[in-house]
Amino acid sequence: MGLLQYQRDSVIRKVHGLSSDQATWSPVASGTSALWVLNHLATAEQSWILQRFAGGSGDSEVPLARDLSSACARYVEVSARVDAEIASHELTELCTTPSDDAPVNLRWILAHLLEETARHAGHLDLITEMLDGRTGR
Repeated sequence: MGLLQYQRDSVIRKVHGLSSDQATWSPVASGTSALWVLNHLATAEQSWILQRFAGGSGDSEVPLARDLSSACARYVEVSARVDAEIASHELTELCTTPSDDAPVNLRWILAHLLEETARHAGHLDLITEMLDGRTGR
Protein backbone atom coordinates (compact mmCIF):
# COMPACT_ATOMS: atom_id res chain seq x y z
CA MET A 1 0.00 0.00 0.00
CA GLY A 2 2.88 2.37 0.69
CA LEU A 3 4.02 2.40 -2.94
CA LEU A 4 0.51 3.00 -4.22
CA GLN A 5 0.05 5.91 -1.82
CA TYR A 6 3.43 7.32 -2.86
CA GLN A 7 2.28 7.30 -6.49
CA ARG A 8 -1.09 8.84 -5.58
CA ASP A 9 0.66 11.66 -3.72
CA SER A 10 2.99 12.14 -6.67
CA VAL A 11 0.03 12.51 -9.04
CA ILE A 12 -1.52 15.21 -6.83
CA ARG A 13 1.82 17.07 -6.58
CA LYS A 14 2.29 17.01 -10.35
CA VAL A 15 -0.98 18.83 -11.04
CA HIS A 16 -0.66 21.35 -8.21
CA GLY A 17 -0.81 24.90 -9.50
CA LEU A 18 -2.16 24.14 -12.98
CA SER A 19 -4.75 26.59 -14.26
CA SER A 20 -8.13 25.47 -15.55
CA ASP A 21 -6.93 25.77 -19.12
CA GLN A 22 -3.74 23.84 -18.37
CA ALA A 23 -5.70 21.09 -16.59
CA THR A 24 -7.76 20.38 -19.71
CA TRP A 25 -4.98 20.89 -22.28
CA SER A 26 -4.00 17.77 -24.16
CA PRO A 27 -0.94 17.33 -26.36
CA VAL A 28 -2.34 14.17 -27.98
CA ALA A 29 -5.30 13.24 -30.16
CA SER A 30 -6.69 10.88 -27.50
CA GLY A 31 -7.46 13.87 -25.28
CA THR A 32 -5.32 12.81 -22.34
CA SER A 33 -5.08 15.79 -19.99
CA ALA A 34 -4.27 16.29 -16.32
CA LEU A 35 -7.99 16.41 -15.52
CA TRP A 36 -8.61 13.24 -17.51
CA VAL A 37 -5.77 11.41 -15.69
CA LEU A 38 -7.15 12.27 -12.25
CA ASN A 39 -10.67 11.21 -13.19
CA HIS A 40 -9.35 8.03 -14.80
CA LEU A 41 -7.25 7.00 -11.80
CA ALA A 42 -10.11 7.57 -9.36
CA THR A 43 -12.45 5.61 -11.61
CA ALA A 44 -9.93 2.76 -11.94
CA GLU A 45 -9.59 2.41 -8.16
CA GLN A 46 -13.35 2.66 -7.71
CA SER A 47 -14.01 0.06 -10.39
CA TRP A 48 -11.32 -2.45 -9.44
CA ILE A 49 -11.66 -2.35 -5.64
CA LEU A 50 -15.10 -1.07 -4.72
CA GLN A 51 -17.03 -2.73 -7.52
CA ARG A 52 -15.15 -5.70 -8.98
CA PHE A 53 -13.36 -6.84 -5.82
CA ALA A 54 -15.84 -5.87 -3.11
CA GLY A 55 -18.95 -6.32 -5.23
CA GLY A 56 -20.34 -2.82 -4.77
CA SER A 57 -22.84 -1.37 -7.19
CA GLY A 58 -22.39 1.54 -9.55
CA ASP A 59 -24.68 3.52 -7.25
CA SER A 60 -21.74 4.15 -4.94
CA GLU A 61 -19.62 5.78 -7.65
CA VAL A 62 -18.30 9.28 -7.12
CA PRO A 63 -19.21 11.26 -10.28
CA LEU A 64 -16.50 12.55 -12.63
CA ALA A 65 -15.06 15.95 -11.73
CA ARG A 66 -15.25 18.88 -14.11
CA ASP A 67 -12.38 20.92 -12.69
CA LEU A 68 -8.95 20.19 -11.27
CA SER A 69 -9.73 20.99 -7.65
CA SER A 70 -12.77 18.73 -7.68
CA ALA A 71 -10.79 16.00 -9.46
CA CYS A 72 -8.10 16.08 -6.78
CA ALA A 73 -10.76 15.93 -4.05
CA ARG A 74 -12.52 13.07 -5.85
CA TYR A 75 -9.26 11.12 -6.18
CA VAL A 76 -8.47 11.57 -2.49
CA GLU A 77 -12.03 10.59 -1.48
CA VAL A 78 -12.08 7.47 -3.64
CA SER A 79 -8.58 6.49 -2.47
CA ALA A 80 -9.68 6.72 1.16
CA ARG A 81 -12.70 4.51 0.49
CA VAL A 82 -10.49 2.06 -1.38
CA ASP A 83 -7.94 1.98 1.45
CA ALA A 84 -10.69 1.24 3.98
CA GLU A 85 -11.93 -1.63 1.84
CA ILE A 86 -8.43 -3.04 1.33
CA ALA A 87 -7.74 -2.93 5.07
CA SER A 88 -10.59 -5.34 5.75
CA HIS A 89 -9.37 -8.06 3.37
CA GLU A 90 -6.51 -10.49 2.81
CA LEU A 91 -4.30 -10.10 -0.28
CA THR A 92 -5.16 -13.62 -1.38
CA GLU A 93 -8.93 -13.01 -1.53
CA LEU A 94 -10.45 -13.21 -5.01
CA CYS A 95 -12.74 -10.71 -6.71
CA THR A 96 -16.37 -11.25 -5.79
CA THR A 97 -17.65 -10.13 -9.18
CA PRO A 98 -17.59 -12.91 -11.77
CA SER A 99 -15.84 -12.16 -15.05
CA ASP A 100 -14.98 -13.92 -18.29
CA ASP A 101 -11.31 -13.46 -17.41
CA ALA A 102 -9.37 -15.63 -14.99
CA PRO A 103 -10.13 -14.71 -11.36
CA VAL A 104 -7.70 -12.29 -9.76
CA ASN A 105 -6.92 -11.67 -6.12
CA LEU A 106 -6.47 -8.44 -4.20
CA ARG A 107 -2.66 -8.64 -4.52
CA TRP A 108 -2.93 -8.71 -8.34
CA ILE A 109 -5.37 -5.79 -8.33
CA LEU A 110 -3.07 -3.68 -6.12
CA ALA A 111 -0.11 -4.44 -8.40
CA HIS A 112 -2.23 -3.43 -11.38
CA LEU A 113 -3.34 -0.18 -9.73
CA LEU A 114 0.26 0.63 -8.80
CA GLU A 115 1.35 0.09 -12.41
CA GLU A 116 -1.58 2.11 -13.75
CA THR A 117 -0.96 5.00 -11.35
CA ALA A 118 2.79 5.10 -12.04
CA ARG A 119 2.22 4.96 -15.81
CA HIS A 120 -0.19 7.88 -15.71
CA ALA A 121 2.11 9.81 -13.37
CA GLY A 122 4.62 9.58 -16.20
CA HIS A 123 2.04 11.03 -18.58
CA LEU A 124 1.58 13.90 -16.16
CA ASP A 125 5.36 14.44 -16.13
CA LEU A 126 5.27 14.98 -19.88
CA ILE A 127 2.16 17.15 -19.82
CA THR A 128 3.45 19.48 -17.09
CA GLU A 129 6.88 19.74 -18.70
CA MET A 130 5.23 20.76 -21.98
CA LEU A 131 3.00 23.25 -20.19
CA ASP A 132 5.41 25.02 -17.88
CA GLY A 133 8.77 23.28 -17.94
CA ARG A 134 8.32 21.57 -14.56
CA THR A 135 10.05 18.25 -14.10
CA GLY A 136 10.53 15.89 -11.21
CA ARG A 137 8.46 14.04 -8.68
